[in-house]
Amino acid sequence: MISNDTPTLAPPPATAPDPALGRLGRLVGAWRLVGRESGPDGEIRGRLTFEWGAGGRFLVQRVDIDDIGRRVTGIEIIGRASAPDADAPSRGVVSRFYDNAGNALTYVYDVGDDALTIWGGYVGSPANFTGRFGDDGNRITGRWVWPGGRYEATLTRIG
Repeated sequence: MISNDTPTLAPPPATAPDPALGRLGRLVGAWRLVGRESGPDGEIRGRLTFEWGAGGRFLVQRVDIDDIGRRVTGIEIIGRASAPDADAPSRGVVSRFYDNAGNALTYVYDVGDDALTIWGGYVGSPANFTGRFGDDGNRITGRWVWPGGRYEATLTRIG
């Protein structure tokens, strides 16, 4: 029997989406990745999905790709960094990616009107992705580069 004075749990307070992350909304959905790494056997294929999480304060990416015969699965949390005692979150959009091999990688994102840039670790890193959105926003063509390698990539929205 439940008494009338039993406390109930209130729903968590609603949070407003972070307006600084608004351009990341262009990525929300499911994407097919097709790419080719430099070299004769360099095919990369897979699926990426992006969805809002934590009240619009973060974007969550799920990765499931075949990277030249090696399966890579992972999750990435993309948002603005902040410390518990900070007055406001950072201005930059950063992420942490965790994969099935135990890697934990940091990236910095910049989404423009027609471009997407992702730097490995810090802005200006030699490891980076530069891509362009197609006119309808459902295709991104670009290139990942890093010291000693690169691959061309096309992402096509599939959902």
